Amino acid sequence: MKWIVALIPVLSLLAQQQLDPGLNKALEAHRAGRMEEAVREYRAFLKLKPQSIEANGNLGAALAAQGHFSDAITAYQSALKLAPSNPGITFNLALAYYKSGELPAAASELSTLRAMIGDEQRVILLLADTWLQMGENNRVIRLLTPIADKSPDDMGIAYVLGTALMRVNKAYEGQRYLDRILRNGDSAEARLLMGTSKVAASDFSGALADFQKAVQLNPKIPTLQAAYGQALMATGDTAGAAKAFEAELADNPNDFVSNLNLAVLKKQDQLYAEAAKLLDRALRLRPGDLGVRYQQATILLAENKIEPARLTLEAILKEAPKFTEAHVSLATVYYRLKRKADGDRERAIVQKLNAEEQEKQPRGETVRP
Repeated sequence: MKWIVALIPVLSLLAQQQLDPGLNKALEAHRAGRMEEAVREYRAFLKLKPQSIEANGNLGAALAAQGHFSDAITAYQSALKLAPSNPGITFNLALAYYKSGELPAAASELSTLRAMIGDEQRVILLLADTWLQMGENNRVIRLLTPIADKSPDDMGIAYVLGTALMRVNKAYEGQRYLDRILRNGDSAEARLLMGTSKVAASDFSGALADFQKAVQLNPKIPTLQAAYGQALMATGDTAGAAKAFEAELADNPNDFVSNLNLAVLKKQDQLYAEAAKLLDRALRLRPGDLGVRYQQATILLAENKIEPARLTLEAILKEAPKFTEAHVSLATVYYRLKRKADGDRERAIVQKLNAEEQEKQPRGETVRP
């Protein structure tokens, strides 16, 4: 979100440096923005003094500035082994995880940081947005609700909390935070929140209109194209949905919704290798996600990799025994393996689950003369 990007800068350790002649060249290059040179000099210094907290931390910062987040994470971890309770390095490590799409790891480090320093605003917002991207909406609500009314002008809190509330069908509560944003005039963020509320109410046509307006106002708002793509899928425009998901991933390759849904569309076009890559990334963002694992199983089935598909589906159903679609696919697997009794059992389970679902549907009253 744009507010979070502004509130969560990459923290620099430069101000913490002790004077050391061996670091001067690296520091000068770092301050001047010559990051490649700074990285070389930090690494050269660390060959002589590998126990330097400052050099390890600053190496991470220089690598992160170049977008080399995996290497930055390694450098920050080395620094934290030497200074386990350093808040600045812990924050930088969390931010590197966040930007590389390692969201569970980012959330873990941010939770550790909260225990160290308490509820500092930028830490709270980054943790909330991390949980939001992981689909942990109730955690976001519990985290931000106590501080939202204390910060009525903070649009970052209003946006993230409002989004989480809308996603769990708490439209009335979410509207309070939408109204805060609307006080500043119509915006892509407000339209995205309004559309999210309508999706929660299954009003996909209304949501589509809001998302289209948001795209006109600012197509680069994070998660907007993903939400737009979902609405397009729900209204039957799969080609338009694919373009929207691709647009989201061009700016935010770690968007879970876009990775998962674009994979589904690629699978429908029998582009199994491309779909598998997208699903791998989605599973990294939300480890263990049943929907992603189910899609992986259906690709295995489509490629006639029957035994891996069986193992995956059976594992899913151990965790979610009422996952109807997984039972359907597992029945197909068993029939292909000539295990008719097992296939028949799965079909019977599907019929039972469908009957239970039918019973839950509201019935109209009988009008008597």
